[in-house]
Amino acid sequence: MSSQSSPPSSSRSSHTPSYAAVLRTPHARRTFGAALLGRLSYGMVPLAMMLAVRDSGGSYAVAGTVLALFGLTSVFLSPTRAALVDRYGPRRALPPMAALYAGLLALVACATWRPGAPPVLTGALVVAAGACTPPLGPVMRTLWRRLLPDRALLQRAYSLDTVAEELLFVSGPLLVGLLLTVAGPAAAVAAGAGLVLAGTLALVSTPVAREVDGTGSAVSGERPGGGGALRRAVLASAATGLALGALDLMVVAFAEARGQAGAVAWILAALSAGSAVGGLAYGAVTWSAPNRARLPLLAAGLGLALAGAGLAPNLPALAAAVALAGLFVSPAVTTAYLLADEAAAPQARTRAGAWVNTAFNAGSAGGTATVGLLVGRLPLPLCFALAAAPALFSAAAGARRVRDFGGGRSLRKSDTGADLGL
Repeated sequence: MSSQSSPPSSSRSSHTPSYAAVLRTPHARRTFGAALLGRLSYGMVPLAMMLAVRDSGGSYAVAGTVLALFGLTSVFLSPTRAALVDRYGPRRALPPMAALYAGLLALVACATWRPGAPPVLTGALVVAAGACTPPLGPVMRTLWRRLLPDRALLQRAYSLDTVAEELLFVSGPLLVGLLLTVAGPAAAVAAGAGLVLAGTLALVSTPVAREVDGTGSAVSGERPGGGGALRRAVLASAATGLALGALDLMVVAFAEARGQAGAVAWILAALSAGSAVGGLAYGAVTWSAPNRARLPLLAAGLGLALAGAGLAPNLPALAAAVALAGLFVSPAVTTAYLLADEAAAPQARTRAGAWVNTAFNAGSAGGTATVGLLVGRLPLPLCFALAAAPALFSAAAGARRVRDFGGGRSLRKSDTGADLGL
């Protein structure tokens, strides 16, 4: 029986719109587990790679440059790789990407196993690996859409996916730390290679992935009228990423100014906890307002909480403010993915999700870089306010569009097209 015919019907899911109902859907646990296994690699590889390059003879400057190049190629080529998945289907597109990615990571591990690796060689291998990173997150969200045609269950699945992905980026560095106690960082790079290959092969072997054959042709992703909804989702995702990228560094500066640098980990843990609680609570509610109306409110909540955090008088107050900001993070990202899914043509959903993901990661990198230039030159409360400004701008722009089209009406046909070229 195909996975499309086996999920709970819309009437059944409306009576049990829970996370348990999501995971009880036939093939959901197997598919989701395989995707998480592969995506755990993404939480491990950046730290492991930086340490491996440094220990092999490169300085911190060399290691940082190599890691930045890896991030650039991985993030900005993600929509292109996702387009290949849309065109050929996950079974044909993902295994070659995963094999190349894992193979190049294995070469990085071999090159950095002992000191003396030429930085040019490791840099070239790392850049090539970044170019081949399999888009497992966007693919999983596309598969959720096939597993769960019911919109209420899909919202819960996306919330669960977003929270789980965030937890992977917390647990990945912890696993690297454990591996460092028994082996070097090169071994952690090799472990990341094994995880992504195993997870990808397990994912494409699932029944729902076997049903997706791709379009067989290039995907333009365009519908008459353009992709205003997708652009709003991308803008909100970029603003959220920028806020988080800036927040990490501002928390460090806040704690160090008070002589308590050790509190940074606890404050960032409060952010992650707030995001997890907010994401799970948000996904459990059946909302009457459409995604395009909720997204500006979530972006505004994040921006206001972030600006308020800059006024915290001490570390406990900052932790509370950061936890409050975290309540809006996972819901905002989840809603951006849902809006992109609505806006995209069916044959371009993977690439639409990849654009949202790319915007978030690019925003995070840009936020860290920008605040790095501002901290020490401007008062810290002003830095918090400037970091909040993009989220507030995104909220204002989104709210204006909702008001123009009528917040309670369904999207106009011309506003649902996905101009994936952006």
